[in-house]
Amino acid sequence: MMARFRSAPSPAVLGQFLLLALAWGSSFLFIKIALEGLSPAQVVLGRLLAGAVALLAVTAVTRQRLPRDPAVWGHLTVVSVLLCVLPFSLFSWAELHVPSGLASIYNATTPLMTLLVASVALPEERPDRTKLTGLLLGFIGVVVVLGPWRGLSGGEGLAQAACLLATLSYGLAFVYLRRFVSPRRLPALSVATVQVGLGAVIMLALAPLTATDSMHLSWPVTLSVAALGVVGTGLAYLWNTNVVAAWGATNASTVTYLTPVVGVVLGIVVLGESVSWNEPLGAAVVIAGIALSQGLLSFARRSAPDHSDDSRR
Repeated sequence: MMARFRSAPSPAVLGQFLLLALAWGSSFLFIKIALEGLSPAQVVLGRLLAGAVALLAVTAVTRQRLPRDPAVWGHLTVVSVLLCVLPFSLFSWAELHVPSGLASIYNATTPLMTLLVASVALPEERPDRTKLTGLLLGFIGVVVVLGPWRGLSGGEGLAQAACLLATLSYGLAFVYLRRFVSPRRLPALSVATVQVGLGAVIMLALAPLTATDSMHLSWPVTLSVAALGVVGTGLAYLWNTNVVAAWGATNASTVTYLTPVVGVVLGIVVLGESVSWNEPLGAAVVIAGIALSQGLLSFARRSAPDHSDDSRR
């Protein structure tokens, strides 16, 4: 048997895909540092405000016009909640109880969640037997990461559940973006600007209820929030919009193949976090399940050579 890969993607889209993996992989480190001086809601508010300012600045410099269709703004409000407000809040709260590296590993389940949603909402991406097998394998990997045989404290268990709920929200967002926004062929910059800007407005409206804790700002905390906003939220969502439009919802979500590698390495090197044996093993099983379910690497039997003409030579 031999491996057979799909045709090579566009270099421009591939480059944005890799930058997206680096930006989102390092986000878990920046969240952990930001939580040293801010509450989870304040971290989310700060990153969305910074991301919105960065994208609005780029929009102004490039003179990109924002969409005017109210229907588009309605769809982008849904995307903003599913792709920004809800998962950012869940991951920020979860990192109060679990290491940043473990949160990044759970983020790798996004393609599995996307496949579940796409199987219902996108007929062209409904799973066949191979995809379903990969989906089952991926969720076995999630159980391995969870490590139920070790026992879980209440806070840790809820935090890991919050990480999974966040990736389900990402999966819903990828599919919604693909179905209702990508077909409109809108400029990626305008889509990302409205999406992140709406998220910032939502968090500002909720701030009197959710972001009232005292803040303890330091340079690491401030710079972490700035990095989360400008790179992990602003530029990253511009890249993400381009990748979803070019590759489709399920394939675009495979950016989470690389984010756990970045997240775990940074957690160990910068924060001195420890990793249990089951976490990288489970992550590898998850990634194997994703690869199988999406057919990024398929196996075909090598056909036997045809000797039918040998007797005529």
